[in-house]
Amino acid sequence: MKKKTGIRIDTLHTKWLKQRSGYAKAYKDLAPEFQLAAQMIDARNRAGLTQDQLAKIMKTTRTVIARLESGRVLPSTRTLMRFATATGSHLKISLEAGAAS
Repeated sequence: MKKKTGIRIDTLHTKWLKQRSGYAKAYKDLAPEFQLAAQMIDARNRAGLTQDQLAKIMKTTRTVIARLESGRVLPSTRTLMRFATATGSHLKISLEAGAAS
């Protein structure tokens, strides 16, 4: 049996957060996008849908759904409303007081 080599991504992530200030800042700056992506994945899973099924309901492609769930793109409010409707979710958008980045 071949021995596995390499480092787990979560180990690297923890190490880089501690040792690389640029990485930590970039990760913090992207937190809202990652949080939104996680909420979208949760909504799809609660609805019991695959990416393909959701894409069909939304009349788009699985690639678009994958991009939305990756956190690499910021969807429009209209897209978020379509996503919420397709997953049987309620969309709530709020602006909260806080320091700007």
